Amino acid sequence: MKILVIGAHGQIGRQLVQILQAKENCQVIAGLRSASQQEEYQQQNIMTAYVDLTKAQAQLEQVMQGVDVVVFAAGSGGKTGADATMMIDLDGAVKAINAAEKTNVSRFIMISSIKANDRGFWSDNVPPRAPESYYYAAKYYADEWLLHSSLDYTILRPARLINQPATGKIQIASQLTQSIDDISITRADVAETVATIIESSRLHKQQFDLANGDTPIAQAVEQFN
Repeated sequence: MKILVIGAHGQIGRQLVQILQAKENCQVIAGLRSASQQEEYQQQNIMTAYVDLTKAQAQLEQVMQGVDVVVFAAGSGGKTGADATMMIDLDGAVKAINAAEKTNVSRFIMISSIKANDRGFWSDNVPPRAPESYYYAAKYYADEWLLHSSLDYTILRPARLINQPATGKIQIASQLTQSIDDISITRADVAETVATIIESSRLHKQQFDLANGDTPIAQAVEQFN
């Protein structure tokens, strides 16, 4: 199985690449946007591809030739200017989705953000959340583009991301009911969840919130309806 990770130098993408690289049935390609990043990964015997989400879609189509699964783990971050957020988190995602459709990619996995699907949280408030509203809007419309595509998608909406050791345990729900201030998930656990989804036959055409919880990752993936 050939897997392209877009945003492979990000905190989640980097860990996901390492997990997939260790699996015998996975051929991972690290999508990177600079020569220095590519050199770093190549020194670890990891296959790389040049991916710049601000460039033409044709570049993405070329990279995706023969790819089975695309993971979109890229993002400008919620604290950048609105211009970078819109061009990476929204337009970059749309280019990747369109390219995946044109190259017959079997599956597209999107790492989104909790509450991105709830316009009442980031748009309908008075006053609206800012500057986070740009970030949530970008994620919302990128997810919507994927939902209305022809691709076999999975959309994960992780809770607040933290840099702690993996717990191996999560909770998955169509919409988690806890306050977003009360839940979080390690980036390591997000990466492991994505890897588990890739290897499983579950969660096709599904979207869900994700946070650390009490259920082992493989069990949570298997049980979610």
